[in-house]
Order: sequence, then structure tokens, then C-alpha cells
Amino acid sequence: MRYSINIPNFGDFADARTVAKAAKAAEDAGWDALFVWDHVVHDKAERRGQPFGDPWMLLTAAALATSRLRLGTLVTPVARRRPEQLARQVATLDALSDGRVIFSAGVGGPIEDEFGSFGDVVDPVELAERLDEGLGLLDRYWSGTRVDHEGRHYRVREVELLPATVQQPRPPVWIAGVWPNRRPMRRAAAWDGVVPLFKTASHGHPPAVEEVRDVVAYVTEHRTAPGPFEVVVGGVSPGDAAAARALVAPLADAGATWWDERQLQESDDLHRFDAVLRRIEAGPPKVP
Repeated sequence: MRYSINIPNFGDFADARTVAKAAKAAEDAGWDALFVWDHVVHDKAERRGQPFGDPWMLLTAAALATSRLRLGTLVTPVARRRPEQLARQVATLDALSDGRVIFSAGVGGPIEDEFGSFGDVVDPVELAERLDEGLGLLDRYWSGTRVDHEGRHYRVREVELLPATVQQPRPPVWIAGVWPNRRPMRRAAAWDGVVPLFKTASHGHPPAVEEVRDVVAYVTEHRTAPGPFEVVVGGVSPGDAAAARALVAPLADAGATWWDERQLQESDDLHRFDAVLRRIEAGPPKVP
């Protein structure tokens, strides 16, 4: 089991210097990774008046402040970005961090706010198509080899994006989706990890062990690629070490390989540095 800290890219964490401080504290306290949200407005009614930072700039600051901590977004909506630009951002961060990037992707949302606000597509089926096609392009771009592509949503002619990522054949790619929806889980099975969200457990609330076991069984059934596969779950863990282990250990037994420490989405502590720093400094809820 490995352990990450999860922070939004708004509120106090819109400031790259604040994210760098959080990352350094997380590395010092024994956490394995820091993940940042990738939103431009999130929920407009809820976040109006709050500043937002670009996640790749925030992660750059985090990379410069650390030497061991894995870094990434959780998650990037590929359909909201140009794949070629995204490929360069990830490759640049991977080089800067000496190969510490984890790339997580999903459809993204809230769709009406994050896409519709800018006149973009709001059809979830088309967004999923753009996600799949974009992921395929990212995989090819990161290899540094020539890319020619004629797809439904993207066209590429005689392109070679260099340098390739430090991690080869690519940085780990994790896919997010809401369980019990099956299509995102099948998508994840083709990559390196799954970040299941649950209709029964909103952000910050730990999922039921039985549901995690169901996700693991379903993804395992559809895995065709060799190599390790990560299962990322999270929530707010208790401050008491024994209680934290009692929460996390059954999830590990069910097949989870990462615990992602998150604040409750409905709490103002979600985007407040002081509250998150206290949790970081307390250390991860490690299980034996």
C-alpha cells in the first residue's frame, strides 16, 4: 500500500508556492505522492470568487521542492486539452522531476460548468470518444516516435515530439470513472491503474470494502496488458493510528494499492493550506 495527499487547484492551493510547501512537507512526512486537481472553474456556484491555479505550473513548483515524491493530476480531463500540448506539459514535468510523474485521466466534470461555460462539447459520449482518442495520441507522443493519425476528433501529420518522456514506454496512466459504470473500468483495464469514484461515497468519504472488491474483480477480468496495476481509493482517515489502520487495512485486503488522503468536498478545509498541512504532518495511515 502506498499513500498520497490530494489537494484541489483552487483556494489556497492556487498559489504554486503554497503547493511547493505542501509537497515538501508531504515528502518529509513519508507520503509517497501528491496529486492536484485539474479544473478551470469546478462548480461555478460553489467556487465563485475563488482563485484557480494551472495544475502543471503547481506541479512544477512541487517538483522543484522535492526529490522523491511522485507527482500528478487526479484527474486531467483529456477532452478539455489539446493532446499535443498536454503531451509536452507531462514530458517536461517528467524530465524536471527525473521520472516522477503519474498521469491520471478521465472525462472530467462538472461537464456543464467545465465544458459548457466555454462553448465546448457537453455530450458525455463525445467527450469519452475524445478521451480515448487523446489517450492513444499521448501514448504515441510520449514515445518520441513519428505520429501520423487520422481520427474522428484529431488529425496529426508527420509529427515527432521530443524529448520522449523519461519514463518509458510512458509515465503510468491511471483512469478515473464512477462505479458501477462499467465502461470507464474497461478503459482503465487497458492502462496502468484505476481511480474508482463511487456513487455511494462522495469525495472524502471512504468507499465500502465490498465495492472496492467488486471493482478489482471486474478490472482484473478485463485486463489484457502485462505488468503491475494500481487501484487507488481514498477519503479522510482518522487521526488515531489504530483507527486509521482499521479503515485502510480492509481496503488493502480487497485489492487497493494506494490510499489517497482527501478532505471532505463539502468542507472548507478542502482548499485551506493550514488544515491540509496538519494532516500531512501527521503522516500516512500505514498498514503493516
